Amino acid sequence: MGKRVAANHNLEENGFMGSGKVIGGSLGAIIILVIAQILAQLVASLFILIKVPEGICNILAGIIYVGLTFILLKLFAEKLLTKKTEEIGMPGFSIKTVWILAAILLPAIVKAIYLFLFSGEYVSSGLNNGQIFSTLSAGIAFTGIAAGFVEEMVFRGVILNLIKSRWNIKAAVLVPSVLFGFVHIIGMDFSIISCLMVLIAGTMVGIMFSMIEIESGSVWNSGIVHAIWNVIIIGGGLSVNQSADEYSVMTYVLDSKSFILTGGEFGIEASIVSLLGYIVVTLVAICMIKRSKSQ
Repeated sequence: MGKRVAANHNLEENGFMGSGKVIGGSLGAIIILVIAQILAQLVASLFILIKVPEGICNILAGIIYVGLTFILLKLFAEKLLTKKTEEIGMPGFSIKTVWILAAILLPAIVKAIYLFLFSGEYVSSGLNNGQIFSTLSAGIAFTGIAAGFVEEMVFRGVILNLIKSRWNIKAAVLVPSVLFGFVHIIGMDFSIISCLMVLIAGTMVGIMFSMIEIESGSVWNSGIVHAIWNVIIIGGGLSVNQSADEYSVMTYVLDSKSFILTGGEFGIEASIVSLLGYIVVTLVAICMIKRSKSQ
């Protein structure tokens, strides 16, 4: 028994983690995400009570969400997982130019395809200036930038790298990607077809983010792609949907009701157009990885 304990200890020292620690670490990271989100929204609510404008509170909530998640994940990794932040995909903040370009081009092209190639009608939500500021600040600061970076720290940072250290790179890419797709249908009253589309698209976009993280060795690169995608596609400005979106300033309401083209109940993020975009960016990342290995 003593020899077995010693052997397991040596394996962990060499970077090998037990299955229990990987699963516990992954669940712990998700719990941290939930706690940070709740606390950020709670603090923002307290500021609202003292008459701070809601738009400012949304921005504060986004800052708190990202900052608190990073601090908690750093402590969690170092104290409980005995991992440095670099080992969970969070080195010093630096973003490659190629991924900044991809971050802008991917959602811009997807949205342009719908606006210029698909028939539809622009529908205003009729919001006043205060409501517009509140909607945009929530969509950009919290749902967009903060959620994008936080989800990358958890899924492509902690979970991907823990699984990679225990099993292999294929499992590290696939497992968190499927999980990422699955969490987007939890609590949603979607049809079976819509759930399937969300799961497929969520898994594919998870694979895309994973390949970006692997290529760059940093969640900051996948984070910028994720964040800008959120801002442009669901950031509260101009949305594209089957029906008017009350959480956007304006909606381009598509005439088409095709599940494949519109993404069903989840929206264009689960559509064939977006899916093709995810695949293209994924292939770019894979080519970059292969090229770097051959040099």
